[in-house]
Amino acid sequence: MSNIVPVERIERTILLIRGQKVMLDVDLAYLYGVPTKVFNQAVKRNKKRFPENFMFQLTKEEKEELVTNCDRFNRLKHSSSLPFVFTEHGALMSANVLNSEKAVDVSILVVEAFVRLRQMATTHKELSRKVDELEGRIDSQDENIKIVFKTLRQLMAPPPLPPKRKIGFHQ
Repeated sequence: MSNIVPVERIERTILLIRGQKVMLDVDLAYLYGVPTKVFNQAVKRNKKRFPENFMFQLTKEEKEELVTNCDRFNRLKHSSSLPFVFTEHGALMSANVLNSEKAVDVSILVVEAFVRLRQMATTHKELSRKVDELEGRIDSQDENIKIVFKTLRQLMAPPPLPPKRKIGFHQ
């Protein structure tokens, strides 16, 4: 199964759009081994299986931004249709509507890619929390170090000279 497409290759096709990790219809169609048009027709025939949290269509502005930021989407530049994007659940559901052996095998790899990205995000958050915690400790230690240096400077300062005795009569 893993000789079809490496999970790392699938991970590179996952994008963050509208705050969600998604895959474009063109990428899913390629992975499942069907033309994008055929893929989208199968999805449209099974519209009930794809609620908004499974799939949505990009706006013209989102498409333009995608083409501008990613060279691999240049072929979408002159396309009059707006691409569909699929969340993790939508990508899995799309394998069910294609109903081929390759689609089933690839859908497992797609889910694994989403899971790996989720794990990396969790690890990143945990690492960020630990760095913040360490930074807080260092800040408190900075104050202690400043006190130590101030005390050392006071100890290194020469003792004050005793006051000179005045000559003459004192009242």
